[in-house]
Amino acid sequence: MILTALTAGTTTAVPGAEGGEGGFSPPTPDIFWLPVGGTFITEQMVWGGISVLILSVVMVALSKNAAVVPSKGQWMMEGFYNLARNGIARDMIGSKDFLRFAPLLFSLFSLILLNNWFGILPPVMNPTFGKIGFPIALTLVVYVVYHWIGFKKHGVKGYFAHMVPDGLPGWIRPAIFVLELITYFVTRPLTLALRLFGNMFAGHMLIVLFVSAGAYFLTQDVLFKLLSVPTFLMAAVMVVFEALVQFLQAYVFTLLSASYIAGALADDH
Repeated sequence: MILTALTAGTTTAVPGAEGGEGGFSPPTPDIFWLPVGGTFITEQMVWGGISVLILSVVMVALSKNAAVVPSKGQWMMEGFYNLARNGIARDMIGSKDFLRFAPLLFSLFSLILLNNWFGILPPVMNPTFGKIGFPIALTLVVYVVYHWIGFKKHGVKGYFAHMVPDGLPGWIRPAIFVLELITYFVTRPLTLALRLFGNMFAGHMLIVLFVSAGAYFLTQDVLFKLLSVPTFLMAAVMVVFEALVQFLQAYVFTLLSASYIAGALADDH
């Protein structure tokens, strides 16, 4: 993907540029539209499917011969699983109910993390969740799960009543109910999807910007060629920083999902 952006981002002619050609054109959101063979299928769809296959093969391979004394691979897999199981599910939902939601939360965390890291790992260099449809799809899963849990535990009337804390004066309860209704049904899913999408989109745009600018500087005179060195160095720094952001966004998405499930299970607001 970055190679495609380099080609598109450094060949647009700009009036007044040296020789009338080769003016720099910064990357646009069009770099995320990557159809395969002119079809409706995009690279993000393909790599999203490949990520599921990779995770399935790796997890089965590292867990099918589990032993009391774990191998190095099993030990690493267990540590990764425990991060989602204990560090997210149990801490947020509680020891009574967390176990039945651990597979969902672990799946969310591992799927988001791998697809985020696709944005900096060759040959992909393309964060799947940089396309808004993918965060929306996962958010819909979480949305349905926590509402279904809430309706099942409290009933329809009880679930809506559960949104308003006890002890509030009667005159303010309708206003709080409206605000909580908007939070539960609009704000939560909207922010959950947009937070993941926005970070993956913006981070990748910055990396492509620095790389394409560095490549453009290499085509100019000596001064610009020298300027390409710190530009590429900044791109490398951004890649490292983006790796951390990609991990944190996978963690935050899963953590908030667990928080919403815990809220639906709670006996009081």
